[in-house]
Amino acid sequence: MTNQPYGFIRTAAASPKLKVADITYNTQQIIQTIHEAHAQKCQIVVFPELCITGYTCGDLFYQDLLIAKSRQAVNIIAQQTKDLDMFIVLGLPVLVQSKLFNCAVAVLGGEVLGVVPKTHLPNTNEFYEKRWFCSANDNVYDTVYWEDKAVPFGTDLLFCATNFRECIIGMEICEDLWAVAPPSGDMAINGATIICNGSASNEYIEKVDFRKSLVAMQSARCLCTYLYASCGPGESSTDLVYSGHSMIAEAGAIVKESARFRSEGSITVADVDLQKIVCQRLKNSTFFTSNSPKKRRRVAFSFATITNPQTLERPLSRFPFIPADNKEDAYYEILELQSIALAKRVEHIGRCKLVIGVSGGLDSTLALIVCAKAFKRLNRDPKDIVAITMPGMGTTTQTKGNAERLSESLQVTLRTIAIEKAVMQHFADIDHDPQQHNITYENAQARERTQILMDVANQVGGFVVGTGDLSELALGWCTYNADHMSMYSVNVGIPKTLIQHLIRWYATTVDDTLKEILEDIANTPISPELLPHDNDEIQQKTEDKVGPYILHDFFLYHHLYFQFSPQKIFYLAEQTFREEYRSEEIRKWIQIFYKRFFQQQFKRSCLPDGPKVLAVSLSPRGDWRMPSDAVGNLWLEDCL
Repeated sequence: MTNQPYGFIRTAAASPKLKVADITYNTQQIIQTIHEAHAQKCQIVVFPELCITGYTCGDLFYQDLLIAKSRQAVNIIAQQTKDLDMFIVLGLPVLVQSKLFNCAVAVLGGEVLGVVPKTHLPNTNEFYEKRWFCSANDNVYDTVYWEDKAVPFGTDLLFCATNFRECIIGMEICEDLWAVAPPSGDMAINGATIICNGSASNEYIEKVDFRKSLVAMQSARCLCTYLYASCGPGESSTDLVYSGHSMIAEAGAIVKESARFRSEGSITVADVDLQKIVCQRLKNSTFFTSNSPKKRRRVAFSFATITNPQTLERPLSRFPFIPADNKEDAYYEILELQSIALAKRVEHIGRCKLVIGVSGGLDSTLALIVCAKAFKRLNRDPKDIVAITMPGMGTTTQTKGNAERLSESLQVTLRTIAIEKAVMQHFADIDHDPQQHNITYENAQARERTQILMDVANQVGGFVVGTGDLSELALGWCTYNADHMSMYSVNVGIPKTLIQHLIRWYATTVDDTLKEILEDIANTPISPELLPHDNDEIQQKTEDKVGPYILHDFFLYHHLYFQFSPQKIFYLAEQTFREEYRSEEIRKWIQIFYKRFFQQQFKRSCLPDGPKVLAVSLSPRGDWRMPSDAVGNLWLEDCL
């Protein structure tokens, strides 16, 4: 059982200074680098391929002196770092019964834990490793003697931390990654969550991008952390140049990478999340149904201490739903996904009109833009989109004006239908005091608006397009059988913070008039406008009541994508928002998130259709299947 509740471990991919064949110098530099990594509280550090000798030794690899001194160097490094509580991966040539192997050696606590030989030896173009080394495929031994001790030897080794259940380490070397079927794939199937790769990848124009893609993709394919350390400019430049490019990747994303061509060497440090890896594997049926005929030997080890980092060494996004890279392409694709989905529904129903309620808020703005794009795709007249603004007790001049101006700019048909008279009649019918501004007062307005939309849709021969978003569904912040319901819900897969950023981006792609309208909408406080306003100013602000969407979307992201516990999400939120919110504020809102998430599942159990846009959704027909009466006590208690 792990002593590490959140699954983080600090790792390093190191590329120290070296001199070709100068083992004494290289040993000193490696030891110094290990101590630097220890000072940064790293517990796993990976060094480049053949780092003890240098990769470019050529025919010096035939020299018994070089081979013997390399072993001695490993012993020196092991002894001088035995008290550092670090899993260290070193590269050197190892002689086994008259065969020389290019190996990675695992060291911890002054001991050699195991030796893994390289499988794929490049022997084309500038590479000719088969001149000196044997492939692991040529090995017939499962142990090698190291200082009179039999040590596990082979490519079938997995190193398992007994006190950190998620930490299972596999090792491959350089070209192994570039092979058609890298050994790391089989290691991952057998449980490895961390793959260490000591490499010697030379540089030429554009190779860096290919290498980076390869590391990221292998970490994605294996659903693992990939630690990649490559040798640097200290290697011989007789024919080739080496840059010391090191990377730490996690399930498809490069978490950290080094600058290249640093002659003084480099250490790339990042906290990796092994619990995240395990959670993703649990949800991925392709992964957990994969089988490997190859049996693995498990080498047990333990760390002396395991603690949560006080400050995480990894990127932490305040807006995790928002793409980190290529935002414009992502925003464009979101609108394409929404509009083509809506166009398909219109085509299926027939030549119908669209009816949509517009409030001058974020959600209805995006939904109306999607309607316009869908009709443009279908070569339909935007006048067949009927936008209805329904001013009520809390509607302000600003939001009503923005709804009208937006509709005019998009050239759709606009109707204004005030609801106050009808709602007041309804209050009289059910004997409700209109001075009592409670949930009945608010929801009666929401249901009146939906009734109008549904009836107008019948009147014009159309269907109602819903505007509610993913964040509102998670919190149940929608009125059952009111804004909760439509014939097709185009925003159902998009969280509030992403909608806000999407609107801001879209404003940069349109004419100045529409841009001004969109920017004003994006800057307007989020509100259902169901309570009377004061001096034409919005009084009812959603985030005052339910909490900041920036936090709720953060909670939702980590809850849906990785199934993290509330405690871990709280820890991540503290790390991410330490400059904006106090711990007690974050705890308050995360408790509200889980309370509402479990209480409001019944609204999600009967959602109308709507397109999945992100990798996750809350559709009861897709990503999220939970009974409406599931008890949330475990999660709420974990928030305390």
